[in-house]
Amino acid sequence: MTDTTATTPDEKTTPATTPEQPEQEDRETALESLASICFVLALGLFVMTFVFQNFEIPSASMEKTLLIGDHVLVDRISLAPPSHWAPFVHYRDVRRGDIIVFLKPHPETPDLYLVKRCIGLPGDRIHLRDGIVYLNGVAQNEPYAQMPRDDGDSEDAYTPYRDDFPADLDGIEQAASQNNASLWAIDLPNHVVDGDLVVPPGTVFAMGDNRTRSLDGRFWGFVPRQNIVGRPLFVYWSFLTPADQIDKTALADRISFMGHILIHFFSETRWGRTFHIVR
Repeated sequence: MTDTTATTPDEKTTPATTPEQPEQEDRETALESLASICFVLALGLFVMTFVFQNFEIPSASMEKTLLIGDHVLVDRISLAPPSHWAPFVHYRDVRRGDIIVFLKPHPETPDLYLVKRCIGLPGDRIHLRDGIVYLNGVAQNEPYAQMPRDDGDSEDAYTPYRDDFPADLDGIEQAASQNNASLWAIDLPNHVVDGDLVVPPGTVFAMGDNRTRSLDGRFWGFVPRQNIVGRPLFVYWSFLTPADQIDKTALADRISFMGHILIHFFSETRWGRTFHIVR
């Protein structure tokens, strides 16, 4: 007698099933990865060339506004000539008091960038008396400016050709020849009217905030508008740097200082100046 198994109405049989195959993920090919990297690099290069640019402050000419070793991010857009293809971009002209980055006119060294403060615009009349700037006959209140002092023979002592500019034309000529700017000494008298320097069209007159340590417009002349690159926005990194580091151009000196930065990065970084707004 064979046993038979009865199935109850509640029992159901289902066909055998196989697990679903996982969907294959799309993998990026090497060529696509390379294209993505190239796009990011090209975008970064465009931004750092035409929108922003970083500069290092090498000298004390703008102290205490900018210190030696400050690394600043420069806006290259807002002071650029307006472009018809980008009407949504904010453009404006240079204003008195703006800190500007520009190519030095009549440079002894090609592509030499300088950072100074715009003192005068086209048509302005400027002269200095005891280091104080008189703009269109009015003495300017410049709390950021480092003024000459009565320190005897020190570099900060009162100097007529520099601190009573442009009254001492002979002194200016001598200083200009020492700084390879003899063309300025020849051209300067053409722009002096009744003791005032008159800023010609298409240019600005710029000076460093550290008036006794700055080789600025008093020594080499006006800044053509087309030479202006932009304006610094903020300090993104500041490292304690010797004043004579700018003169150490040998490869061994540069490598040595890079090693110094690596060793002393944390101890000699001026952390308090990080993201310091430049005004």
